[in-house]
Amino acid sequence: MEKCLVTGGAGFIGSHLVDMLLKNNFKVIVIDDLSSGNIENIKHNLNNPDFKFLELDITDKEKVKETFISERPDYVFHLAAQINLRESIKDPINDARINILGLLNLLENSRENKVKKFIFSSSAAVYSDEAKIPISENDKTGPLSPYGITKLTTEKYLEFYKREYLLDFVILRYSNVYGPRQNTKGEAGVVSVFINNILNNKPIFINGSGEQTRDYIFVEDVAFANLITIKDLSGIYNVSTKIETSVNELHQKIRDIANKPIEKINAPEINAELKRSCLDNQKICFKGWYYKTDLNRGLLKTYNWFKENI
Repeated sequence: MEKCLVTGGAGFIGSHLVDMLLKNNFKVIVIDDLSSGNIENIKHNLNNPDFKFLELDITDKEKVKETFISERPDYVFHLAAQINLRESIKDPINDARINILGLLNLLENSRENKVKKFIFSSSAAVYSDEAKIPISENDKTGPLSPYGITKLTTEKYLEFYKREYLLDFVILRYSNVYGPRQNTKGEAGVVSVFINNILNNKPIFINGSGEQTRDYIFVEDVAFANLITIKDLSGIYNVSTKIETSVNELHQKIRDIANKPIEKINAPEINAELKRSCLDNQKICFKGWYYKTDLNRGLLKTYNWFKENI
């Protein structure tokens, strides 16, 4: 049975990936310092003999090295990160410490322990706001935030490690991921924030005009994209629906599901955010991936989860 190491595996996306890997007969080791992850997300797996959880920081050289030597993972799925775009603007040094130094710690151990493939969760934030919609993997990059800069820097390190050390990699550039278990604070996911506010009868704050667009992809479809990287994929792939939805449209859809009027307040625009974002998913679709959950169904599933769990 092959073994997968998932960094950030107690987090929103990581925990869904862990569930999918276990269902597909992989052994799974999770590394997570629980700074933004939640042990509740993986609690149901703690008694599974094919699952192991280790609470540690990816920047801890000694403990990460010990983990690689003792566990000998075949694949590394790297999701652990400082993932809040706005926090990256406030504190770019901490952003780089986690996202760059933590990455290099993992890459060195992957190289030394002959990991078969390193799968990295990247982001639409690497693209330039001048890129043509829908954005393909070959379009211009030009991140507007430290968060996006560290994602793109990671991609460049992966290219170097493949050239220099033959460490195979897959980069998955996600559009806006949403779904059950998403943090309403640290990850600042607009869907989870809106739903949380509606359930707590708080107003909805929309930055700028609300006409900025995003491409919303359900978390289980993202986990599925990670799963298929193990056998057949190398290189860079967008993971998206290829459908633009404005923040105002999103707000209306969630209001309709909740069936309750909530005050909407326009807040100042954030300069480091793209005005439009929609990714072309043709390349990964050719490899057998497809998204299963449209936005209306995904929002309903997410709303119901938050209603029951938060």
